[in-house]
Amino acid sequence: MSYPAAPLDPIVLSSQKQRVAYFYDSDVGNYAYGAGHPMKPHRIRMAHSLVMNYGLYKKMEIYRAKPATKQEMCQFHTDEYVDFLSRVTPDNMDMFAKEQVKFNVGDDCPVFDGLFEFCSISGGGSMEGAARLNRGKCDIAINWSGGLHHAKKSEASGFCYVNDIVLGILELLRYHPRVVYIDIDVHHGDGVEEAFYTTDRVMTCSFHKYGEFFPGTGELRDIGIGKGKNYAVNFPLRDGIDDVTYKSVFEPVITAIMEWYRPTAVVLQCGGDSLSGDRIGCFNLSMKGHANCVSFVKSFGLPTLVVGGGGYTMRNVARTWTYETGLLVGQIVGPEIPYNDYYEYYGPDYQLEVRPSNLQNANSKEYLDRIRTTVLENLSRTKFAPSVQMTDVPRDAPEEEPEEDSEESKDMRGGSQEVWDSNIQKDGELSDSEDEGEGGRRDIRNYKDEVGDTVMMDLDEDEDDDDTPAASDKP
Repeated sequence: MSYPAAPLDPIVLSSQKQRVAYFYDSDVGNYAYGAGHPMKPHRIRMAHSLVMNYGLYKKMEIYRAKPATKQEMCQFHTDEYVDFLSRVTPDNMDMFAKEQVKFNVGDDCPVFDGLFEFCSISGGGSMEGAARLNRGKCDIAINWSGGLHHAKKSEASGFCYVNDIVLGILELLRYHPRVVYIDIDVHHGDGVEEAFYTTDRVMTCSFHKYGEFFPGTGELRDIGIGKGKNYAVNFPLRDGIDDVTYKSVFEPVITAIMEWYRPTAVVLQCGGDSLSGDRIGCFNLSMKGHANCVSFVKSFGLPTLVVGGGGYTMRNVARTWTYETGLLVGQIVGPEIPYNDYYEYYGPDYQLEVRPSNLQNANSKEYLDRIRTTVLENLSRTKFAPSVQMTDVPRDAPEEEPEEDSEESKDMRGGSQEVWDSNIQKDGELSDSEDEGEGGRRDIRNYKDEVGDTVMMDLDEDEDDDDTPAASDKP
């Protein structure tokens, strides 16, 4: 028997003021995976239009991040794989038949026009957001173009080619001894978990549908190995989970992670396919149920990188990411949708809310209690924070800070959507360029440490090492 989802308590805004940096590149909505493909980058442009028309730009700084380079992508991905992504196009793909099989590029992850540029935008936003967090230039960084959590070291998977999340976490690890990754996408965050499965430097926590569902990983017993044992947390869920039930497992688990692991930075993946009515998903979260997770994570006051992810009913993804952007800057938006470039998508009621359906909740209290108990027991074995030997981070070179109201450092307040897009597109403007150079995002030092084969940022390397590739050198 189906029954309506239980209502959620109203979200209460925190009085704590946090500086928010928002990354958006207006080119991102121009890319298309192909006719009939469920992944539509256009949803990011729709969300941005709502963000602008609700006036949220007044409460945050907006940047167009410099796209990730091949060299930056190779901090995690293999050279061969990144080189393939940079060269393959719809016109020459027949020449790369063997590589497409090798790198799992084809049906779910098609070759499309601008594929590499799309990956660069996603990766650049997450890396630059992490760089700003590292240097204390913001408290929260938002990159809705990111969140592509299925991409592997040398393989595309689940509509994801380059794992911007792993790249962002590697950047955070240059300054932070412990990073927690939280994933509320309906799919298991397998690519991120795999990258950090053998280390205690990163704890991964994924709440996802499990059982005959892509990618088929993320069972309760998957807890990490070696130094990473108990630092991978998986909470397998069944169809139809609603707001109250999700809250009843999410908040205790995240609270336990904060108490036991004591992370110094957070990455939150906000996949919108866990929303009710998603084209692919099978959960029954309302917009506010989904946003409650964002609000709860924000309440811990840690440096936080917020990224997008899945979500295949575009109007609902745009609604939810807009509402969550509001929460992150301390403003409740809605309930009416303001007029915007994509107003017709939100008919017939033109309301912001994404409501739950009468989908039956297959998650019994007994089932969830058993999973939660096991997860909390595993967390208690982490013996508080891991003992991580940290070296002194090289001091940043002296630099001239831009003037308070300069175009490089502040958002261009006011103006139409066209004005905003033209401003954001300009090279050298609204860019996080001061986070490059020594100590910044482009100050790359690579090494392989305890994270298996994952390439990490080398904090121990001699700053004067002439063999260190310069950021400007083309691979």
